[in-house]
Amino acid sequence: MIASGTWVQIERTILGPDNRAEGLPDDTKHTPYNVKIKGFLQSDAEIGQKVAIRTKIGRLLHGVLVQANPRYTHDFGDPVPELLPLGAEARSCMRAFLARGRVGE
Repeated sequence: MIASGTWVQIERTILGPDNRAEGLPDDTKHTPYNVKIKGFLQSDAEIGQKVAIRTKIGRLLHGVLVQANPRYTHDFGDPVPELLPLGAEARSCMRAFLARGRVGE
């Protein structure tokens, strides 16, 4: 049993396959468009039950409970080698600019 007030994740269907756009690829248009949303559980429940949550911005939403205390698993992907030196280059440019004094002097 997951207690009311627990940080959870729900899943709900936004568009069923019959409501998807015609121009989508076949594998996409035959799949429901689902969303996962995190918020605070409004009453005790078990995984798989339809529940209500309150999001951090106060919206009350309903969906199927899929996880308690979900982790944030997104990242910014693999490093781009061309971008790695840019921070140092920008700091060097700023130091040179500041060493010259203010613009217009």
